Amino acid sequence: MHMRHDADAGAANTITFDDFLKVDIRVGTILEALPFPEARKPAYKLVIDFGLVIGVKRSSAQITEHYRLEDLPGRQVAAVINFPARQIGKVLSEVLTLGFPDAEGRVVLVTPGVDVPNGGRLF
Repeated sequence: MHMRHDADAGAANTITFDDFLKVDIRVGTILEALPFPEARKPAYKLVIDFGLVIGVKRSSAQITEHYRLEDLPGRQVAAVINFPARQIGKVLSEVLTLGFPDAEGRVVLVTPGVDVPNGGRLF
């Protein structure tokens, strides 16, 4: 799956609400953030708690420019949880942690403005 990080790209094609519902985006709390020195691009390994139903999942995230490892545990993030798991180097990434590009294209995490229960689905 090719990911586009081009902030200047036009809007995507029109989709239906049913198309939107196919993408399962949930909120979780980072339990652990670990170095990922073998990653091709600078990244961290994240362990994220999505609540009782979904459980704890792993992700890799290229967020080293704006975030320090020690500041990530306890932070809530949004992630797509229904993509197939992807092998990234030695890490099996089970969810896609979501972010927006800043003016320089560096990733800024998508987070709720107020703490919400883990596992809540974006609507």
